Amino acid sequence: MPVHRLTPILLCLVLMWRTLTPVSSHPQHHRCQLIQQTALCNNLKLTTVPEGLPETIEELQLNYNHFQTLQDTSLLRYPSLTSLSLACNNLKKLESNTFQESKLLKNLNLANNSLYTGYEETSLALRKLPGLIALDLSENKLNDVMVALLLQNLTSLEYLNLSGNLLQRVDEASFSDLHLLKELDLQRNLIFEIDNAFGSSLNLQRLNLAFNNLPCLTDFDMIQLEVLNVSHNFIEWFISRQDLNDTFLLETLDLSHNKLLFFPFLPSQSHLRNLYLSHNVIRFYEHLADNVMFPNSTKTVEFYNFKKGINNVTAQLWDDSLHGDISSLEVLDLIGNHVEYFPQGFIQKMLTLSRLLLRTNCLRTLNLTSEQFSSSLYELDVSNNILNQVSADEDTLTTLGNLTYFNLSLNGLKWLPLELFSSLRSIRSVDLSYSNIDICLSTEAEISIHTNSTCVDWKNVISLRHLYLKGCNLKIIPNTAFTGLSLTLLELSDNPGLTVHKSIQSLSKTLQHLGLGNTYIQDIDLSHFQSLKSLNISNNFLANLPHSLQNLNLKVLDLRDNMLSTIPSGQANTLAAKLQTVFLTGNPFNCCQTEWFRTFEAAKTVNMVEQSAITCEDLYHRHNRVENSQSISCFNDGESILWYILLFVPIVLFFTGTSIIVFLTLKPTLLQKSIKKNCLRPTSY
Repeated sequence: MPVHRLTPILLCLVLMWRTLTPVSSHPQHHRCQLIQQTALCNNLKLTTVPEGLPETIEELQLNYNHFQTLQDTSLLRYPSLTSLSLACNNLKKLESNTFQESKLLKNLNLANNSLYTGYEETSLALRKLPGLIALDLSENKLNDVMVALLLQNLTSLEYLNLSGNLLQRVDEASFSDLHLLKELDLQRNLIFEIDNAFGSSLNLQRLNLAFNNLPCLTDFDMIQLEVLNVSHNFIEWFISRQDLNDTFLLETLDLSHNKLLFFPFLPSQSHLRNLYLSHNVIRFYEHLADNVMFPNSTKTVEFYNFKKGINNVTAQLWDDSLHGDISSLEVLDLIGNHVEYFPQGFIQKMLTLSRLLLRTNCLRTLNLTSEQFSSSLYELDVSNNILNQVSADEDTLTTLGNLTYFNLSLNGLKWLPLELFSSLRSIRSVDLSYSNIDICLSTEAEISIHTNSTCVDWKNVISLRHLYLKGCNLKIIPNTAFTGLSLTLLELSDNPGLTVHKSIQSLSKTLQHLGLGNTYIQDIDLSHFQSLKSLNISNNFLANLPHSLQNLNLKVLDLRDNMLSTIPSGQANTLAAKLQTVFLTGNPFNCCQTEWFRTFEAAKTVNMVEQSAITCEDLYHRHNRVENSQSISCFNDGESILWYILLFVPIVLFFTGTSIIVFLTLKPTLLQKSIKKNCLRPTSY
């Protein structure tokens, strides 16, 4: 065969060879993203480590692929690796010599795999990493025995994540080799017992035991620990070692969402700053200390330790000193407990307290004077209690000059110090929602000065920015109620029949958020409120959108549960160019006048909340989704076909009858013949 005939064939083979060669020799190189010394090969359906990457890469990410085994030869090409991530694969094991050339590896992420299958061989691979600092083994269905084997000889480890596994019990053998460990995450396991598990981890600073099954912590002695999270367990008692003279370094303790009966017995010397105790059943029992009605009642509880050399723990239940050192406390969260009062001098011990959260408890009274709050108090939340009175003298109110957020909502408040808010120099937010307090008239303010009052007065409180008066049964707000204020948020919803037009005019230059839901308004003029960004006028009687809204630069508009049948095209176009979020459900929209919906839908910047739940009524009073209204048959101007039928039929009948009468009148002989033919027939007999 002539040579020139082979040329095209050879050319085709060469082209095929050039195309296929990179795929065969470097099958996945081109699919990874290289950023400096990092190779990102995530979510590429890989089953092996790509071979064509630069040998000098230091970080390799292989998350969300299809790995099942990491072989001995997988990483030989990349000896400079310091970080390797294989999270969210189906990895069952690492062969024993996987890291034979990875002496520099410091960070290894193996989260969300199936290492419980081949944990024994994987443990041999991990022992080849002398400099490993951070290891993530979370979500691998590992039990106590597996973890103990995997962690053997990892003496350099400082950060360990074992969350989301099947651990039930940890003891002194679990982490015995981890002498340098600083942070340990054990959340979302099944742990019900801790038996001296951290005795060898003297450098441990952060420990997370949240979402486990711990029943109590009665011998807490981890002096070096800085952060302890044991939330979402079943803990009834927390008692630290009372016989230690060392100062605990603990700064944050989270015991929220447990079953604590008593305030935790904290270390006698500590630097505790943040204490989270929400959603327990804590209350104080000081009133039972000298109870004459039950003189033989138990006043101590003893916890027995069955180990040699460890003394039993005895707790004096009513002894305030067992609250421990709380002098450094800055945040105390007691939301959702059963606190009725504070023991005498308890609040006074917190010299630097800045946030006290007592929402949803059983407080009956609040005496700011006797409690002697710290001058650093920044936020006080006593909402949703059973308070009917707040007391404070003038000196106390002056001391609370740093108080910025004060929440008194959802109480049965009837009495407040008249000068409460005017004396708080830094107050920015006040919430009195769902209280029985009224707004003082000028004459009432003058009469009630320096006394407790059934009304409140905040005129000229220049620092106040947010005021919540939702559900206070207000009917009329005095015209001077907001004089001298620079409010940016005013919430007046759930006050049916409230008249506000004149009283809020003084806020037209500063107000950005206004709530007027469920106030029975039918129209409102807000044309002067050029700073308004958010408006709630839901659950009212609006049949038409207020025209003044077109001139505002609103970003959020709540129009739910009104009487709107449509939104005129001009208003819809204007609003669509400005709005970011709009609420429209619960209105009787007309399915034949939904151009406004297409306008909002076309404006990609407008979020119609619960869009699929916005409904309209068609010609037959059936409810449909507005987003499907284009498929509904409508006539121009929304007129029903029934009207055309009712109009057309009488006209047809009229012309038909008239025509018959005229015809018969002009042809009387035909009528006579017709009558004779049909009626005057001879009988048969």
